[in-house]
Amino acid sequence: MSPLALAALLGSLVAVLALTFRRDDFHTAPGTLSRWYALAWVLFAAAAWTVRRLGARQAAVFVLVGSAAVAATGLLGPPRTSTDAYRYAWDGRVQAAGISPYDHAPEDPALAPLRDRWLFPTGSACRGPDRAPVRPAPEPPAPGASGPADSQCTRLNRPAVHTIYPPVAEGYFLLVHRSAPSGSTLLPLQTGGALLSVATTAVLLAATRRRPDPRLATARAALWAWCPAVPVEAVNNAHVDALGVLLTVAGLVAVPRRRALGGVLLGAAIAAKLLPAVTLPGALSGLLATNPKTPKALKTPTLKTPKAPENAGSPASPTARLRRPAAAAVRPAAAVVLPAAAVVALGYLPYILLSRSSVLGYLTGYVAEEGYETGSTAADDKNRYALLRLLHPDPESWALPVVAAVLLVVVAWVLLRGDPGRPWRGALVVTGTAFLLMTPGYPWYALLVVALVALDGRWEWLGLPLAGVAQYVTARAVDDGAWVGTLGYAVAGAAVMAGWAVRARRAASAPPPPEPHAEAPGDAATPGSPPGSPATRPRRRRVPR
Repeated sequence: MSPLALAALLGSLVAVLALTFRRDDFHTAPGTLSRWYALAWVLFAAAAWTVRRLGARQAAVFVLVGSAAVAATGLLGPPRTSTDAYRYAWDGRVQAAGISPYDHAPEDPALAPLRDRWLFPTGSACRGPDRAPVRPAPEPPAPGASGPADSQCTRLNRPAVHTIYPPVAEGYFLLVHRSAPSGSTLLPLQTGGALLSVATTAVLLAATRRRPDPRLATARAALWAWCPAVPVEAVNNAHVDALGVLLTVAGLVAVPRRRALGGVLLGAAIAAKLLPAVTLPGALSGLLATNPKTPKALKTPTLKTPKAPENAGSPASPTARLRRPAAAAVRPAAAVVLPAAAVVALGYLPYILLSRSSVLGYLTGYVAEEGYETGSTAADDKNRYALLRLLHPDPESWALPVVAAVLLVVVAWVLLRGDPGRPWRGALVVTGTAFLLMTPGYPWYALLVVALVALDGRWEWLGLPLAGVAQYVTARAVDDGAWVGTLGYAVAGAAVMAGWAVRARRAASAPPPPEPHAEAPGDAATPGSPPGSPATRPRRRRVPR
């Protein structure tokens, strides 16, 4: 009955998401939208639990087909909770005209010839939500015209500032613009988001072949493929985060076997959305371990060799033993970090050569606007550092050093104790900790967390995207809704701690692994042969007559 039950759950999830996108409740009824989101998450949790009962091949079919169906629901309506996709379309159009997107703000009169009615409406169309007034385009007055011209506005957010997006994202906007049919609006960007989300599912499924338990790893891929955050943020809102997530997942999967390729992919992810930079420590997991672990995927059975005599050579000093991990870590760290840095630099280079303004755009202003600058008053208005605020009021003046210190401790733990065969686990710990400390208010940032959970299977971290929804959507339904976001992140943090405690207790109560059979120095055992079998008995030398 499991396949039938799973098909029913996925059908219900698709139906709920389709009804959600056919409604526009973000501005009019955010409480109703929150209830639709909650129902979708309940169905998703039930489906993700049911798929664990299937075999690997059957589950893979459900995961991939379900991923396409869930993603397709985001194409049923225009963006509901974000206007970022309008800026993507504008940046693509500006680049297609041969102009650097870093040189002019959208309201600049120099770009007036590129304006059209669906991005820059006029008159009564400016009465809707998410419209920002702009300076009208300089047009000669019509003969015999009298009275003021119609007011003009734009669907783009922050039309008075330069773009903030990195070079790979800008290249993606240009590619979508050139590939889109003439006269299309945001459907090409939404279609691109759907393709990126399904491609991420395919990478997750392809990576299961090298995992110790492919059946469980296949079921974990559903945590991305069917998560309601994916059709909402990656498809309907068409956030470019989907591109960064795809490149991050591919990079972390490649790192254990091919560090340079993993570094290239991670560098491209950073150049698409700067947030994936927090996953770099995970790519270097276990790099400073005194007894580094060999990734399970790379282990090969070898014959035991006699131990060297204890008096061979002089013993190393304690200082030398401490230096060995750092010295041995230089080359593998460089194999990941240098390609990543090179890709970011090469991505920015054409824009640096073609732009007259800074290619950082509005980045520094955005950091201050979001309340992450020391002394910024926006931190209180947008409920940043929500959990730290519970410990001491006014974190605007002291939170950044505390956040930096905690993250340094977590990064050090990942470098010392992380598993090099599972770099996504260290990436999840660092990224999730950063979210709990900084409590961002935009749920699409948490797409990266969802993908890392799908790689690692630690489902308790899925509370972070739910906390983002609470702070961004549900808080609008109540007066003084800052406490809603704080409560959401507090529950998410408690879930993470509970999951850690349960896993630690299971690990402590698990029976120790059996000790390997002791062999004489001269014996050559066949890997996997039981003790006392003919393969483990010493062979007699055949003497020629």
